[in-house]
Amino acid sequence: MSHRLEDVIALFDGLFLPTYRTRLVRGGDEPLYLPADVETPWHRVIFARGFYASALHEISHWCIAGARRRALEDYGYWYLPDGRDAAQQRAFESVEVAPQALESLFAAACGRRFNVSVDNLGEVAVDREAFQARVAARAARYEAEGLPRRAAAFRRALEGFYGEGLSHDAAVARGREMLAPLPA
Repeated sequence: MSHRLEDVIALFDGLFLPTYRTRLVRGGDEPLYLPADVETPWHRVIFARGFYASALHEISHWCIAGARRRALEDYGYWYLPDGRDAAQQRAFESVEVAPQALESLFAAACGRRFNVSVDNLGEVAVDREAFQARVAARAARYEAEGLPRRAAAFRRALEGFYGEGLSHDAAVARGREMLAPLPA
């Protein structure tokens, strides 16, 4: 199965540019979220170096962020690069469980393998297996309780495109059904 960035960008933009004024953008070394501004009328979910997994991961963060967070650069969160100490690593992992759980569900919808990222090449020992178990448990909870609305719509579009062979437009239409207003 082919996994082209152009496809995931088309699905994301097709779903969320008209509804949330948000685009998925291939970036440089570091991912970043930028809200719309005077020069750019849409919000940008920027993923790193053209990596497919980075695109799915950054989409996961966006799907979780509420309206207030989506008005802030990088959702107003801190980020420390590689070399975090043990306390900083625990804080990093605590905020990464939910997005990585969504990313794992998105990867499955695409027929891709998912690998957790502890994102720390420093001196501190990282228990990758324990973190992986926490991510898997959160993914199972999402499956049981339901995904956030935007995440459900995106996953539905991915399933339509990759699993059912739908065109971009048809897969986006399936995803938009998940975004339709809820009945009163």
